[in-house]
Amino acid sequence: MSADEGVMNIVLIGFMGTGKSAVGRLLAAELRFHYLDTDQLIEKAEGRKIAEIFKTDGEPYFRRLETETLQALQDYDNFVISTGGGMVLKEDNIALLKAIGPVVLLKAGPKTIYDRIKSEKHRPLLAVPDPLAEIKKILAYRGPFYDRAADRAVDSSDLTPEAVAKEIITWLRSRSS
Repeated sequence: MSADEGVMNIVLIGFMGTGKSAVGRLLAAELRFHYLDTDQLIEKAEGRKIAEIFKTDGEPYFRRLETETLQALQDYDNFVISTGGGMVLKEDNIALLKAIGPVVLLKAGPKTIYDRIKSEKHRPLLAVPDPLAEIKKILAYRGPFYDRAADRAVDSSDLTPEAVAKEIITWLRSRSS
């Protein structure tokens, strides 16, 4: 499967720490696609970090930026696009994601997520007394949104990013045959 075999884009959704960035880069290299991260696009356009956007302008403003970013990506072809963990929280965004390409949900258990991100300082979620409990709470809330948006789900808990990418490529090939 490569850019000339008909798949326009692949969209990766899921909670932080599930491997979207690592898997996205591997998929893009394997498929000879370009790689984009919507959070990075927003940070570049705004000239500041996501945490600062949240702190200064609030979550509704940030969610609006996510929607605008997805609208701008509608005409892109041959990209693997990793999205922010809350991208699916707006119904409009789910429709925009599905219009961009097949949507793959990367999942992992709360403890796995916590273990993967606990040393990262740029995660505002971790600035709470019990980050693991917070992860469980947010996953429970976002689960139905993720499930509604996803065309395919892959549990990355016990897989390397390479194995996750391989599973996604196998699924994509099975869809096009």
